[in-house]
Amino acid sequence: MDYDRTLDSAIQRLHDEGRYRTFIDIERRKGHFPHATWRRADGTEKDITVWCGNDYLGMGQHPAVLEAMHEALDATGAGSGGTRNISGTTVYHNRLEAEIADLHGKEAALVFSSAYIANDATLSTLHKLFPGLIIYSDALNHASMIEGIKRSGGAKRIFRHNDVAHLRALIAADDPAAPKLIAFESIYSMDGDFGPIQEICDLADEVGALTYLDEVHAVGMYGPRGGGVAERDGQMARVDIINATLGKAFGVFGGYIAASAKMVDAIRSYAPGFIFTTSLPPVVAAGAAASIAFLKTAEGQKLRDAQQLHAKVLKMRLKGMGLPIIDYGSHIVPVVIGDPVHCKMLSDMLLEHCGVYVQPINFPTVPRGTERLRFTPSPVHDLKQIESLVKAMDTLWGHCALNRAEASA
Repeated sequence: MDYDRTLDSAIQRLHDEGRYRTFIDIERRKGHFPHATWRRADGTEKDITVWCGNDYLGMGQHPAVLEAMHEALDATGAGSGGTRNISGTTVYHNRLEAEIADLHGKEAALVFSSAYIANDATLSTLHKLFPGLIIYSDALNHASMIEGIKRSGGAKRIFRHNDVAHLRALIAADDPAAPKLIAFESIYSMDGDFGPIQEICDLADEVGALTYLDEVHAVGMYGPRGGGVAERDGQMARVDIINATLGKAFGVFGGYIAASAKMVDAIRSYAPGFIFTTSLPPVVAAGAAASIAFLKTAEGQKLRDAQQLHAKVLKMRLKGMGLPIIDYGSHIVPVVIGDPVHCKMLSDMLLEHCGVYVQPINFPTVPRGTERLRFTPSPVHDLKQIESLVKAMDTLWGHCALNRAEASA
């Protein structure tokens, strides 16, 4: 085989389909987020505003987080030095897991190197713990959940997105005595719609199933202490395993699960993705714990309120222009373009001409024909920046529409 030629062909297919992913070299400015500097390939620089980041509340720049990280860095140095079992557990890791357990009202929590790894490692391990386990997975679950379920090697069923009636029918067709787990999300990040947490928990109670909820795009953002949509809806105690991230609303890095002490102990003891991975650096654990603690407070609620307001304002303004907005009432603002080439074109023009940085979202992240720009307004985006974004979209949308019309003629 000509390996280089095969690689060239694989990459060229992405270019031909208009979905080759380009990394934009940016430097976030401490204390000035969402402002950043874009370093072009020719070495020149441009001031930009980041509109597609997952640091939803700007906590990656928050003084409380930075202070905790500086303190831990001075106290411990850079890395953790090993896996959690071999010299990699510190007071910072224990403190972080205690903060997480408290946030979700669970007995225990377990920190991983990312929420992707937490989903993959946990879901792939559950079949070992519960022989014969059948996992029922929402059709739009994140890739990390899908991968973990596949790797479990056990039986799986896919129910139509948010369709509890279909889920019930699938469960009814299986052995009532078989152990069962329902895996779903609280917010599906590409459309911004909510999972039916109460209805799924009601069904799980009826059939004796465990529930597994991914709150990655909701922790920090919803609930009186930032516990997520399950906290907001009063359903947190009914969910058996909660997965979430430290890298979005909390602004740092890592992922976790929160559950009963027995469940966490079993995952800790059996999941290779946890056992054989170097633990988070103490400095990261310290920053994450400080972020969680802050967002539990009234000051944290002010950030959540401001973020929701800015999301509503942006949606209202873009809808007023007649743009195809998907709006389920969450903090995510998707604008559907429907074509990968034109999606990339609009993204490039916004960056180059308007200093607006928003990455195109293409297949396989979203289905073909639903390519989009996904805006994530934060409390630190002010109304002037929202106005600039709206004007930029108003100016460039018509230009891109003309190009689309010419291309289809």
